Amino acid sequence: MNWQTLDVKIEGRVATVTLNRPDVRNAFNETTIAEITQVFGELGANENLRAIVLAANGPAFCAGADLNWMKKMAGYTHEENRADAAQLAEMLRTIYACPKPVVAKIQGDCYAGGMGLAAACDISVAAETVNFCLSEVKLGLIPATISPYVIKAMGENAARRYFLTAERFSAQEAHRIGFVHAVSTAEALDATVADIVKALVSNSPHAVKEAKRLVQDVAGAPLTAELIADTAVRIADIRSSGEGREGVRSFLEKRKPGWLE
Repeated sequence: MNWQTLDVKIEGRVATVTLNRPDVRNAFNETTIAEITQVFGELGANENLRAIVLAANGPAFCAGADLNWMKKMAGYTHEENRADAAQLAEMLRTIYACPKPVVAKIQGDCYAGGMGLAAACDISVAAETVNFCLSEVKLGLIPATISPYVIKAMGENAARRYFLTAERFSAQEAHRIGFVHAVSTAEALDATVADIVKALVSNSPHAVKEAKRLVQDVAGAPLTAELIADTAVRIADIRSSGEGREGVRSFLEKRKPGWLE
């Protein structure tokens, strides 16, 4: 498909979705939102894929909302704003709920809605020169739609500071508060992401999918009898699955599992 705002490539078991509006610092508009939603839906359903990388062209990863799009929104009614926000929310949910693991490769500055994109991914790696900023309150707005993902990533305490101050903070600070998993030099960014992707691709596809769902379902859930029972069912299901049986057999027989052949 010919994408207007994205570049999408599939190499082997890995897809790379690249934000491709460098002239506007990869700020997103309604077209970008629709295309990201569509492509992650399609890639998530592709049984041949085992990992997705979300990257960007140009000096910035994503500057948030496009200014021309924001100008248009300024004239929207309340109902139109709600419908527009719902599309953004669906884009983020599609990334977060994608059955494939998603790795954000953050090569440049990541602001506002761009932080939502990164936070919706499973793993984020940033170049050491990247700056982050939740700038919404400077414009009289709040980071509402991205908040479920950003707060999960950085934690409530850090969110209280950066949601309210709109300060810029470094990749090192983003790593300290847990927003990104790793920081590397710009030169080593590709290799760092490649190592993570290699680890993802070598694991059981079914187990990776279920492990991702496990984290999402268990994180923050109260430790109840129902939760404990649910985790017992999950391990029983995965043990009796085809890949679960194959993984144990291959380990005992000291050979590679079938999903690596």
